[in-house]
Amino acid sequence: MTEKETQDTKKDTSSNEKNITLKDTTSNPAPLGLMGFGMTTVLLNLHNAELIFMGSVIASMGIFYGGLAQIIAGIMEYKKGNTFATTAFTSYGLFWMSLVGIWMIPGFFSEGDSSHLLGNDPQTVGAYLFMWGLFTTFMFIGTMNPNSNWTLRFVFASLSILFFLLAAGHAGDEVNETIIKIAGYEGIICGLSAIYLAMAEVINEAHGKVVLPIFPASK
Repeated sequence: MTEKETQDTKKDTSSNEKNITLKDTTSNPAPLGLMGFGMTTVLLNLHNAELIFMGSVIASMGIFYGGLAQIIAGIMEYKKGNTFATTAFTSYGLFWMSLVGIWMIPGFFSEGDSSHLLGNDPQTVGAYLFMWGLFTTFMFIGTMNPNSNWTLRFVFASLSILFFLLAAGHAGDEVNETIIKIAGYEGIICGLSAIYLAMAEVINEAHGKVVLPIFPASK
C-alpha cells in the first residue's frame, strides 16, 4: 500500500468515528446500604442506651439487613465504579456480620451468656471497636470533597465518635456502662441521620425535586 493510500485510509477511518455516550440507567444502591446501616445501628444502640433488651431481633438485623443488604449495595456500587461507596458498604456489612459472630460464636464453646458484646474480654473488644473507629475516621476524610454533602459527613463523623466511645467503654478490665449508655444515645442519632439521608435520596428522586435537603457541600 502506498503512502497516499495509507493516508486516505486514515481519513476514511477518522471520518467514520463517532462519539458514543453511555448513560447509566441502573438504580442508586446507596439508600439500600444506608437504610441497612441506619436501622440496625438504631436498634443496637437502643440496647446500648438500656432502652431495649438484646435478642435475636438485633442479631438477625445484623446478619441480614445491616450485613447482607450493605454487601449487596457495595457490590452494586462496584458496578458503578464508586470506590468510596464500595469500600464503605461492603466493609460495614461485614462489620455487622463479624459483630454478630462475636456475640454468637462463644456460645458454641461455652455454656455462659454470649448474648452481649462481651463474647470476648472487654479490652479485646475495645481494640476491635477502636480499629473500626480508625477506619471510619479515614472514611470521614473521604467525605471532605466538593461533591459530597453535609448530611453524609455528619453520618461518618458521628459514626467515628460512636466507635471511639464504644472502644473507650471497653478499655478497662470491666465494661464502663456509663460510657456505653452515652454511646447508645449518640449511636441512635448516628443511625437516624443515615436513615434520613437514605430516605432523602429516595424521596427526592421519586419527586424529581428536593423535598428533604441533604445540604450539598459545594454550595
